[in-house]
Amino acid sequence: MSVSGNDGSLNGKERPLSALPSPRVRAGAFIAVLAGGFAGGLIGYTLVKLQCDGSCAAARGIGLLVGAVVAAGGMSIVAVLVLRAVGEWRQIEQRERARRS
Repeated sequence: MSVSGNDGSLNGKERPLSALPSPRVRAGAFIAVLAGGFAGGLIGYTLVKLQCDGSCAAARGIGLLVGAVVAAGGMSIVAVLVLRAVGEWRQIEQRERARRS
């Protein structure tokens, strides 16, 4: 599906609609997932560290891993929903612009 002028032809300024967001937006989503995973890992590690006495290296590692995976997974769901919403928003804006012209 593409956005076209009133006569149905594509001009040089318009491009086909795509569900794929721009590379900059995808990079931002990837960085957000990494930051969420890092924060989750810190929380998991600290939670186990506060509750464990003695040598708990394995438990701390498991806490770090589980916290990072859960937080990164949750953040990836949020990132996908945001990217879809932005794509739909742009599609609606383009449709409205086409109706006005």
